[in-house]
Amino acid sequence: MIPVVALSACEAMMAPATAPVTAPGGPAPTSAPVATLDPTPPPPPPEAAVTVDEFDTTTDADKAAALEITTPVSATLGTTLVTLGSPADPGIWLKTPLVTALTHGRVTYRSNEANVELRPSGGAVGSGSEMSLPAMRLLDIPLTEIAEVTVSRR
Repeated sequence: MIPVVALSACEAMMAPATAPVTAPGGPAPTSAPVATLDPTPPPPPPEAAVTVDEFDTTTDADKAAALEITTPVSATLGTTLVTLGSPADPGIWLKTPLVTALTHGRVTYRSNEANVELRPSGGAVGSGSEMSLPAMRLLDIPLTEIAEVTVSRR
């Protein structure tokens, strides 16, 4: 009887009572709008989104603009390891400790480049970065990969 009680206590400590609980395939978590430089940001994904295409609400025009590499970079900020950020946060962005304010930037992964919005993460330099689902798709980064990218300011 004691082991059962002890295990149930451990389980209770692992998930705080205030943590949202959703069933697999349940509604996407909603969050407050994020500050952005985009005057017409893509809408958030629908609450019932479950597929990559449903979460990626960027338009073809947004994607084309991100891939239009016509202006040179003003400064290379460094390299960082990226993972997938919140798929419920729309837009083409990189949340990174390499910047302290919203700015326009460019990310390079292997031979692929894309214009992105650089958002400060508030983390220490070297702590890694998060990239939006559409940005990872544009750069052909597998969504489950931890990828090293080069970050530049435009």
